[in-house]
Amino acid sequence: MKFLAGLLLSLFVLLQYRLWLSENGIRESMHLRGAVVAQQAENAALERRNRELAAEVIDLRSGSAALEERARNDLGMIGRAETFYQVVPPGTPLSARPGGVPTPAEAPLVPAAAAGTGALQPAPQVLSAPVAGSISGPAH
Repeated sequence: MKFLAGLLLSLFVLLQYRLWLSENGIRESMHLRGAVVAQQAENAALERRNRELAAEVIDLRSGSAALEERARNDLGMIGRAETFYQVVPPGTPLSARPGGVPTPAEAPLVPAAAAGTGALQPAPQVLSAPVAGSISGPAH
């Protein structure tokens, strides 16, 4: 009887060892579940980004408003009858200024008038004498 009890106890310990500590045990299963949850969250974020990009493509193909917005934000362009102002706080290091254009520490707000005949032109870079505020290159 003691032999049978010892055999059953050792079998139980062996099975528990395999269940908890083996390569395909509960620890690995819990680790894989966490990895699945993380991958699902990443997939959801990528699907949301894909939907936004698809909507932007449709916008760019269908109208000129989205094209103008892209030209303004990405290329720093302005409209024919518009005036460009860019305010850079005093004391901003040159490396942190938009466009990396060196300007005096205390420069005035000076308009960069649009010239030309197209609907959108590049915003000119303007450097000026010290007053209050500052201005830098194209809008980014």
